[in-house]
This record gives sequence, structure tokens and C-alpha cells, in this order.
Amino acid sequence: MKADVVVVGGGVGGCAAALAAARLGKKVIMTEETLWIGGQFTSQAVPPDENPWIEQRAGTQLYLTFRDKVREYYRRNYPLTWAARQDPELNPGGGWVSRLCHEPRVALAVLYEMLAPYLGSGRIQVLLPYKPVAAQAEGDVVNSVTVAHVYTGEQLTLEAPYILDATELGDLLELAEVEHVIGAESQGQTGEPHALPGDPDPLNQQAITFCFAMDYIPGEDHTIPKPAEYDFWRDYKADFWPDKSLSWTTTHPITLEDYYHTLLPDGSGKNALFLFRQIVNKDLFEEWAYESSVTLVNWPQIDYWLGPIVGVPQAEVEHHLYMAKQLSLSFFYWMQTEAPRHDGGYGYPELRLRGDMVGTSDGLAMYPYIRESRRIKAEFTVLEQHVAEAVRGEHGAEKFYDSVGIGAYRIDLHPSTGGVNYIDVGSWPFQIPLGALIPVRVENLIPACKNIGTTHITNGCYRLHPVEWNIGEAAGYLAAYCLDHKIPPRRVRADEEHLAAFQKLLAKMGIPLDWPELKPL
Repeated sequence: MKADVVVVGGGVGGCAAALAAARLGKKVIMTEETLWIGGQFTSQAVPPDENPWIEQRAGTQLYLTFRDKVREYYRRNYPLTWAARQDPELNPGGGWVSRLCHEPRVALAVLYEMLAPYLGSGRIQVLLPYKPVAAQAEGDVVNSVTVAHVYTGEQLTLEAPYILDATELGDLLELAEVEHVIGAESQGQTGEPHALPGDPDPLNQQAITFCFAMDYIPGEDHTIPKPAEYDFWRDYKADFWPDKSLSWTTTHPITLEDYYHTLLPDGSGKNALFLFRQIVNKDLFEEWAYESSVTLVNWPQIDYWLGPIVGVPQAEVEHHLYMAKQLSLSFFYWMQTEAPRHDGGYGYPELRLRGDMVGTSDGLAMYPYIRESRRIKAEFTVLEQHVAEAVRGEHGAEKFYDSVGIGAYRIDLHPSTGGVNYIDVGSWPFQIPLGALIPVRVENLIPACKNIGTTHITNGCYRLHPVEWNIGEAAGYLAAYCLDHKIPPRRVRADEEHLAAFQKLLAKMGIPLDWPELKPL
């Protein structure tokens, strides 16, 4: 199969890349290995982590359109109360981690709505569930990618002048032998204050998480069968963690002090975990609509850090995925049977696993929440020194002349497979440099996800939903621009006139290239 642009991976960045290339008239093939496009939004089931100014339209126009359409979808299809329907900043879940907590299926529906005119015209073709298994390269050019159907094994060869890697783990970087990095760099390599003080550790990678949705039905018992590895997880405690994983006590990500949570509000003023990533606030809907509010569990207790799933043999990958699922199920079972209750006693059998919300029979998200990918060795690598508040002082983030977008988030690293606790430090609102999207050697493969030229540290603020969207969108426009002008991406960056023309195109398509004066996060 042939197209102008092949996008491998249909997550947040992949969908944005496909839309961008199609908007400029290119024919696109996009693959996705799960049954749901949308990545972090859908198959990983995580409501968007966004910058504090997102309601002031601080994002690409396409991303803001996505957000608007989520709210429109609820107003059009859900029995909202009159007050909720009138709220211009409707947050259907009411979760306090995001200004737009919503059900994964709504994100899925909205993404297909945005893709609809291009799917109808044939300009975009979506292939699922297909996973990349091989790439064919000649010199510095990747000629094709082979994808296999996840269930039948049927293989297809996809050819295009430009191939975008929007896989969650940067799969094409390995398959096409594109120079890349995994894990944690050392201070000697990058000079970053929070990099490893000794040698680099490729197997030191951020925890993955199998998220799940649950609700709370008083008076009912929805206890699941005891998970196979429950005894292991019930006794497990990491050296760097304040208590066992199956506990209400975690580490505060910024201060690293012990932090005791409650599941439901207990009058203490603490932030109840149920409200953290709540994706349905039943009080915003007519009384008959929901039996209970629904929350999405993406909490520290289910972060899996016993081993990485990149850079290790497949058997090890499968083991870690299995144990990560067992951790999530074990934590849910612990909450149902042994957890201290907010109102006294132990166990919340009233908790109900909502696999229907995430599209699975086991109740867990289709795909683990991925915080860290393979990363290209790029023409330019973003370092902690470019964005961190402590390093930059009052100067703001480094200005990148080749900006292709903006983002803002704290440098937020979850505990890692190297036994390192949270790294969560302030950063300034930043730009996305084009140089971070250009591999040092390969000419026609463009990263479109979390696989750009960042480090283990700076990935912590470039990995969130709106930034990944901006990266994917910029990658899609870049491929289209290069096709139209018959030049490779590195020439766009190196040639002053082409760079100016490309940035003008980005601005026209609704991508802001710089921030106004703001405070660090």
C-alpha cells in the first residue's frame, strides 16, 4: 500500500499528524495496534494533563477544536443538567487534575468526527489493529514499513516518501535502525542537574501504569476474584517508597514527604483520590443517568517500576506487562477487601470495576499508560538547562529560533525502573524546537509522539497530551511541506527562507510558536 505519508501509531500524536498532513492535501495511511485510536486519551484511558492556560486558548487550534468538540459531544448526546449545559468550561468528570476530565469513548468519538471528512474522501485510511514488525531502509532513507495484524498475523507493506513514527514506544526507531536513546542519561553526558550522577542507565525508565475506571455503589458487593499475584503485591515494598504499594500512603511528588490519602472525602480537607481523575460527575447529569460518579485510577500505587518494557527481551516485556496488570488488579482487590475506610472499618466492596468504560473485559485499559519512549538522537536535544525554573531563574525558557509549537508542564517524572523516586521540578512554559524532530542521519523518518530529541529528564514535561498533539501536528505539516518543496526536513531547518516559510505555514494553520510573558509552573 502506498501513500504520501505513512503514520505508524494512532495515538494523540498520530491522529494529529494524520489530520495535519491531510489538511494540506496529502494522502495518509495511519496504523494503530489497539482497537481504539487516541492513545493517552482512549486506549490508555487518561484524561488530558494540560497547561494552566489551556482555557485561555494556549494550544494549537486543532487541539482546542478537539477540546471544544468534547464539550459539544456531551451537550449534544448526554442528559446534562441545565446548569452544566450552560457552563462554557464544562468539566464532565469534575476531576481536579484536569479542566476537561471525560470518558475515553467520548475522546474516541470526537477523534473519528475530526477524521470523518478525510476518511470519507479516502485521503486518510486507518488500519487497525496493526503493529509494526519490520522496516526496510536503504542508506539514510526508510523505504517502507511492514505491519502485522495483531490477531491474524496478516502482513502489509506500507510505502511513502515520509514515514512518521507515532508509536507509543518509538518502535520504528529500533526497527529502522534510527539512532536513538533509551532510559536515563548521565550528568556527564547532558550536564543536567537531575540526570544520573554516575553512568547512564538505559534500563532506568519511567514506570508504566495499567489504568482502570471504577465507580462506587453503596450497599452492593462487587468484589472481584483474588488476583493470581495478590500475595506478592500485598507484601511488596520498594526501598525508596514510604509504605507498601497497596497502601493509602505514597510519596508527595514534589517534596518527597510521606503523603496519606483517603479514597473518599472524610472531612479532613485532604484531596480524596476518587476525585483526582474523576471522569463522570453524576451531579452534572440528570438523576437517572448514572448510578455513581466514575473515576479513572491512575494513582502512584499502580505505577509499575519492577522492570522496563523497552530494551529487554520480549519474554521480559511480557512478564512486566503481566505483573503491571496484576498490580492494578491487586490494588483494586485490596481496596475492596482490606483498605482502611474513610468512615471506619476495612474494605470497599461497593467499588465496581468499569471495563465497559475502557472497552475491555478484564477492566483494565487496553494499553499501559506510557510515560517514556525511545527518543531519537536529534539535531538538537532539549535539556533541563533549557526549561527548568531553577536553572533558568527569571529568564524564562530558552528561546528556540526554530520553534514549531509550545507547551507547558512541570518536569514530572514518576518513579523509575532504576529505583529512583519522583523527580518533579518547576519549569517555564517552553517551545518545541524543530531540531528535536530531525534525526541526526535518517532523512525521511519524523518522530510524531514522545520520541523526539528530549532527555529522560525533559521528556517529563514534553510527554503530556497537548504537547504530544502539537508534536504530531507539526510533524504532519513538516512532511507535507517537504513533499511540496521537494526538500528533506533538515533543509527546512538549515535554510533561513524555508524555515521562515514553514513557520509562517504553522502559524496559518493555528500553531502558536511562542508564549506571552508567563510565570513558571
